[in-house]
Amino acid sequence: MNQPIPRTRIYDLYWYFAAERLAIFDRRATGEIGPWTDDPILNAYKFCNVFRASDRVSQYLIRKVAYDESNPQPAEVIFRIVAFRMFSRIETWDGLIGILGRQPKIEDLTNGTFEAAIDKVREEQGKLYTGAFILCANQAYGYQKKHLNHIALFRHMFVHDGLAEKLLGASSLEDVYNMLHAYPLMGDFMSYQIAIDLNYSAYINFSENDFTKAGPGAMRGIKKVFESNGGMTPEQLILWMVARQDSEFARLGMAFEGLRGRKLQAIDVQGLFCEVDKYCREAAPDLVSARVQIKAKFEQTLQPIEYFYPPKWGINGIL
Repeated sequence: MNQPIPRTRIYDLYWYFAAERLAIFDRRATGEIGPWTDDPILNAYKFCNVFRASDRVSQYLIRKVAYDESNPQPAEVIFRIVAFRMFSRIETWDGLIGILGRQPKIEDLTNGTFEAAIDKVREEQGKLYTGAFILCANQAYGYQKKHLNHIALFRHMFVHDGLAEKLLGASSLEDVYNMLHAYPLMGDFMSYQIAIDLNYSAYINFSENDFTKAGPGAMRGIKKVFESNGGMTPEQLILWMVARQDSEFARLGMAFEGLRGRKLQAIDVQGLFCEVDKYCREAAPDLVSARVQIKAKFEQTLQPIEYFYPPKWGINGIL
């Protein structure tokens, strides 16, 4: 296998983006008053955090879904994580809890309680899903409404197939992915995202570098960062970047201490390719892309986040 050939300016920009975006996160998290960077693009537009686990929805999932102590049975936690990520919308889950008076349970799928609660949330809020993920929208279970197909999917997974118990016995992160990917409506990227979410829990524990899957945004970023992939797959390129992070930050003289000492994992490198693709729409508009503008402007969130990570990582309480 040949070595990939980076597009030098954009390759270096990848590492710069990672370092500067993390510096912004650290400055905000410690209470500094903005602006937190001199970079006009990072000041003007919204970009995801360098570490996926720090993003607002992932933070909610970790604290309120994966580590909520009100119903900590492993199978129930697995179900909650899968169901939450399918909607990926905090307001939807808060609405469900408000109606049910508790976290959803697998038995709610069998007696119509989950469907009734979701319908009520949809009626009250007008929407159920975030726009962060492109979901498979076919009527795999015969329903006209998307959410009814997803409820049927949950029933298929957790009532008829006992998927929670199977996932708890998974032998690898790729095994988790393959179990999820075997179902209707579970595309490549969503299966990978949920596998990572499940791996945040106390019950599934594999290295995030054991397996990865490049999403559409990452694929666009890879094409901008590299002139040639050297015969590597996108997934191999992601792991190649994981292995090189220390030497590249050192080469460029960039301070990068990671997430409280935790290095970039494959899921983070994958996400960075997506964010660098967006960044290059302003920083390197000469690079041809299917998308030419960054859609989301930066808006400061007034409500602070008290960051909480999977306790098994051992980084909570570290500043």
